[in-house]
Amino acid sequence: MARFRLPAVAGTCLFPLLLLSAPLHAGPAVALGYAPKYGPGFTHFEYVNPDAPKGGTLTLDAIGGFDRLNPWLLKGTPAAGVADLMCDTLVEQSRDEPFSVYGLLADDIALAPDRRSVRFHLRPEARFADGSPVRAADVKASFDTLTGKFAHPQYRLYWADVQAAVVEDAQSVRFEFARENPELHLIIGQMPVFAAKWIEGRQFDEIVREAPLCSGPYALEGFTAGRRIEYRRRPDYWAAELPVRRGQYNFDRVVFEYFQDQAVALEGFKAGVFDVAQVNIAKQWVRDYTGPKFDSGELVKAELAHRNNAGMQAFAFNLRRPLFQDIRVRRALALAFDFEWSNQTLFEGLYRRSNSYFTNSDLAASGVPQGAELALLEPFRAQLPAELFERPWQPPSTEAPGSLRDNLRAALALLKEAGWTLADNVLVKDGRRLEFEMLLVNRGFERVIAPYAKNLERLGVRLNYRTVDTSLYQQRVDNFDFDALVQVWPQSPSPGNEQSGNWGSASADQPGSNNLLGLKDPVVDALLAKLVYAPDRAALVTAAHALDRVLLWGDYVVPNWYSPVHRLAWRNRFAHPQTLPLYYQPIDWVISSWWAK
Repeated sequence: MARFRLPAVAGTCLFPLLLLSAPLHAGPAVALGYAPKYGPGFTHFEYVNPDAPKGGTLTLDAIGGFDRLNPWLLKGTPAAGVADLMCDTLVEQSRDEPFSVYGLLADDIALAPDRRSVRFHLRPEARFADGSPVRAADVKASFDTLTGKFAHPQYRLYWADVQAAVVEDAQSVRFEFARENPELHLIIGQMPVFAAKWIEGRQFDEIVREAPLCSGPYALEGFTAGRRIEYRRRPDYWAAELPVRRGQYNFDRVVFEYFQDQAVALEGFKAGVFDVAQVNIAKQWVRDYTGPKFDSGELVKAELAHRNNAGMQAFAFNLRRPLFQDIRVRRALALAFDFEWSNQTLFEGLYRRSNSYFTNSDLAASGVPQGAELALLEPFRAQLPAELFERPWQPPSTEAPGSLRDNLRAALALLKEAGWTLADNVLVKDGRRLEFEMLLVNRGFERVIAPYAKNLERLGVRLNYRTVDTSLYQQRVDNFDFDALVQVWPQSPSPGNEQSGNWGSASADQPGSNNLLGLKDPVVDALLAKLVYAPDRAALVTAAHALDRVLLWGDYVVPNWYSPVHRLAWRNRFAHPQTLPLYYQPIDWVISSWWAK
């Protein structure tokens, strides 16, 4: 959450919404809708150690490979760490507030009285890695390039309401907006800034193997394509003593070692190839992260609390495929997944069921729509299922008194209603059998999909599953070349413009967008507008509840699971602050806030 990050197919990037309040001229700290936690004289964030020593090497793992150093393109796979370690943004986001930002490259932020433009004033001491000053022209060049035709299209979607960047003088740049948008002046501050001369005279998508010239805390030290990349801390980093940077980025070197899959990475961790492992496979956490090295204290494992909005992880259907355009088929396929069995048998009982597109937050819909939410949904009653107004949505369950047998019976009834006929234990319609493929990038999911496929086979449905390498997976996902896949839509405490990229009709046909479902629904589009342009927190929560409810009742996905804790294992030669952030991704936190003992 701390930095702008392109929404990933299965990742993460969280883009929070800020709510309007006075004063409009907020200086170097802005938290719209509430007062910033940290006042003008703050010296460091509470979740860092301002006296953390510098030095040492942190080695981390990455899965798959990479074929480019330019992190802002559509084609190919970017190297880990380039944008986060090398490139500063105009503002820095606090990890212990829903969405407060504090000046990094910018030392002043001024929103116009009509809220149709914002001016950033740059710190005169800001410097790129080659020692040249960061100027307004660099900010404009970064914006124009990222929203141009050669960069990843997600940027154009995300900043669609920003009409132009205007250089006022060497230190001041003004962004002009097409309309009033409550969060726009803050999310434009998340933009990474690179030097204009880095791209001068070249087409952006042809800059592939050259790292950007930026102003961040690290510089590229070397790499082996697809296998390893190394960064070294800049001793001349201009922002090292700013309050938003003090106590952070303490390692002299940060290295990413690449592995082909999670199983190989596990062996690499045990062998000492890398230092910190984020564990997302419950079986591994319980059974494999044990042994003499853990008993002796050489290796440490811990479950770390967080307050992240868990979003939605699910088996997602591609609505561009005719098979999935019938809601009865989607509902039937969801009924065949036995989460309770999977959780106890495969996951050691460590997970909870995802039950919302804003799981684990106050933005999740509950009960039946009432009050302001009901008023928001009422104009669309004829376009929505009647059940939405009558009872809460719940994912299928096999907990008593329910059972998998009952769910499969209900699923078969839905499929017969949709015109599918069972012949020789195979469902057919118009001469074709009911068959689809689940595209995977992580072999660990094969053990989850296999029993799901067996349940579907009992219905007469054939589910094939295929695990491909990272680059092919990304290519197929970017071009929507899949039937179904495992997808994570992470969320922030205050969602905003990025939701249009996830669910809006305008993004459904845009290659590389996060609208993997191919969703085109005028009701969803209307609710997105209510959410994105919500005038205050109450209106935002109401719109999120309504949007969540409509998405859930569309049965576009088979909800998976989430964890209320981060699970980390590391070598016992590192230290971290005792105060944890509230909203954070664990590896980002390790890189930015840990230090070598």
